Amino acid sequence: MPDSFSAAPPAGLPASDGLLRTVLDVSLSAITLLHPIYAADGGEIVDFGLDYLSPAAQRLMGLSEQPGGSLRTRFPDTFANGVFGMYRQAFETKEPGQLTLHYQADGLDNFFQVAARRHGAQLVVSFLDAAEGPRTAMEDILRESQARERDARAEAERQRGELERVFEQAPLAIAVYRGPDYVIELANSTVARLWGRTRAQLMGKGLFEALPEVAGMGYEELLDGVMATGVPHVAHAMEAQHDRNGQRETVYWDFVYVPMYEADGSIYGAMVVATEVTEQVRARQQMQRLNEELELRVTARSAEARAAQHEAEEQREQARMQQALLGQILGQVPAAIATLHGPRHRFSFINERYQALVDGRAQLGQPVAEVLPEVVAQGFTDLLDGVYATGQPHIGLETPLDLLHPATRQPERRYLDFMYQPLADGKAQAQGILVFAHDVTDKVLARQEREARQAELQRIFEQAPVAIFVLRGPTYIVDVVNSAMSELLGPSLAELLDRPYFEVMPELASQGFPEFLAEVWRTGRPYRALEQPARLRRHQPHETGYFTFVYQPMRDARGRITGVMCVAVDVTEQVRARQQVQDLNEELAAINAGVKATNEELQDTNTRLTRTNADLDTFVYTASHDLKAPIANIEGLLLALRYDLPPAVLHGGLVPRLLDMMQGSVTRFQQTIGHLTNISQLQRAEATETVDLPDLIGGVQLDLNPLIEAAAATLTVDVADCHTVRVAPKTLRSVVYNLLSNALKYRAPDRPAQVALRARCTPGQLVLEVQDNGLGLSEVQQGQLFGMFRRLHTHVEGSGVGLFMVKRLIENAGGTIEVQSVPDVGSTFRVVLPA
Repeated sequence: MPDSFSAAPPAGLPASDGLLRTVLDVSLSAITLLHPIYAADGGEIVDFGLDYLSPAAQRLMGLSEQPGGSLRTRFPDTFANGVFGMYRQAFETKEPGQLTLHYQADGLDNFFQVAARRHGAQLVVSFLDAAEGPRTAMEDILRESQARERDARAEAERQRGELERVFEQAPLAIAVYRGPDYVIELANSTVARLWGRTRAQLMGKGLFEALPEVAGMGYEELLDGVMATGVPHVAHAMEAQHDRNGQRETVYWDFVYVPMYEADGSIYGAMVVATEVTEQVRARQQMQRLNEELELRVTARSAEARAAQHEAEEQREQARMQQALLGQILGQVPAAIATLHGPRHRFSFINERYQALVDGRAQLGQPVAEVLPEVVAQGFTDLLDGVYATGQPHIGLETPLDLLHPATRQPERRYLDFMYQPLADGKAQAQGILVFAHDVTDKVLARQEREARQAELQRIFEQAPVAIFVLRGPTYIVDVVNSAMSELLGPSLAELLDRPYFEVMPELASQGFPEFLAEVWRTGRPYRALEQPARLRRHQPHETGYFTFVYQPMRDARGRITGVMCVAVDVTEQVRARQQVQDLNEELAAINAGVKATNEELQDTNTRLTRTNADLDTFVYTASHDLKAPIANIEGLLLALRYDLPPAVLHGGLVPRLLDMMQGSVTRFQQTIGHLTNISQLQRAEATETVDLPDLIGGVQLDLNPLIEAAAATLTVDVADCHTVRVAPKTLRSVVYNLLSNALKYRAPDRPAQVALRARCTPGQLVLEVQDNGLGLSEVQQGQLFGMFRRLHTHVEGSGVGLFMVKRLIENAGGTIEVQSVPDVGSTFRVVLPA
């Protein structure tokens, strides 16, 4: 504890001259500064710590200026003589307290006048030793009066202690309300904990001001009735809502409202004694705060000696009234209560509910094992023995108990929430056991049935092909939810269940969903949404989901709306697909408009090309037909000239050479006309047939045998995996013939010709490769290779249209041709035809 004089002195005293310290040093009154020590749960003051002693107090107590420790450790008698009670009252009420006492402890037998007052977080105490003056007859009278007061107090304390043990060890929650606003005068820590508040938040406030969530649930009417009629009200499993554990919880209470009377018989308030049947409460905490009222009533003392005896009588009368009130309360508490005495557990008190529970078989003074033999084999007497031997309470929740049915005498299964609480004497030795039991059979059976129905419903929900949840109450607590809904929303089942919907899904609060639910709750009509847009946490930024769902109101047996059920389907993919189709349709419409215009242009172009081709075919046919006759005439004239020329002229001079040159020109002219005819026929499509590829290649090889033998060439053919193909036979033969004949004609003169023909079939294709080791082609020559009338090697006869025709035939058939060639190394032609 820090030095109390390190703080600023009181107002009006200089801070620099040490006047406060000097005053305390010369004061003949003993001054002490104390600080309160609270119980472990923070509820009540259980002791005071010693912070500072003035010189007079140091001399009187024989302690140092800052001794440390507490009243309980250094002056335990202050708890019995009323000093501690006065200190605590002065600190809690902030009102000055005074007390005159006869202190007979620690070697002293003196009269003291004690005054106390709270200052901030400390208690300032002043006391004066009255023994320092002359002892008078009045003091003797006062001593005798104090002796009588001690006797009366001891008797009252004994009665109060007996009552305290029952209240402290009973599993009850107690509070006292005063006036029409039900201002909370007394609230034990159990009530504060179960209400989700601290005592500081409750004391001195109206009940419905401190607990606004309970307002409007019927408690006001019950309290008004008790205040008006004076008749206690007993309630069973009444619903309430409390904000605790960080959320609003629905709980159920068994309780009794008992009117509280003034001395003149008027009702000034009400007392509530309750147990929470949602979860069984701890009985010892529920009775804890009753001591405070008893102590405040019993520890009020007068400084005048002649009034001490009368005060003691009032305290004894008050204790008797409290005992009678306790008996009345225990008789009305909605629980089975009994007290057992001794190691054999003999009944010493039985209330009506306990007798009703055991069919009236309990008898005062009789052991439990004799009047209720069926509980022995079920282990309950063993539990009683353990509590009696160890002094440790035992609590059972929803414990099964088989009691004999009064009519059939057959075991009947019951379920109890119960507590065995040891009742100890002043030496903390167990003398008996308090039995506090609540029959929860109906609740357990109802819960088991409800759980079975819920499990069946949950199985149905889990197997449903749509997302489902049920929201209960106006705060939309998620009561039931299936896995499909959890996957749709994002949070897990554990995160969703028993939580307010918009607390778990806050992102939906600003998207209109609270308004949808409020409309269903207000009107009682379903709300249906088709492709409702929503943004969930599981969506990516700027991503929107679409959902089709219905909010269906749920009603109880009286037709009142109790909740809302939602059945939902995620239609995001369908909406996006439809939007994409719509976008594509718009794009296709634009493309189609462009294609239509292009097609119209192409149609005009094709029409013109068709006419041009027809004109070209006509021209080629006419030219070839009209030119054949003059060429034939020239060839006939050359032949006639050879016959008519004299032998001397025919074989002399330049005539033979000129005639040969003229004949060669005629022959080439005839070939050109033939090629033009063939080219004009390339546009005509040829029908496909099933062709035996080895047989076709063999036929071409026979045709080329003279050329093969003349070139001394080696021809290798590999068509092992490709025998039968479906192609245009004339096209394929012309391609094979031209490629092989070119490979033989354009062979290298300095090495033996080697030509390889390979064929392989792939799905839908025929691939031909013709490889040679001939002259080869440069890159420039490769670019000119397939032109019409293009001859790249003039040392061999040719017209320059062979490869042009091959390429045109292949392209007309839907195929491709390509060449890879290196000069002086060779060439490889690769043809791909659909097959």
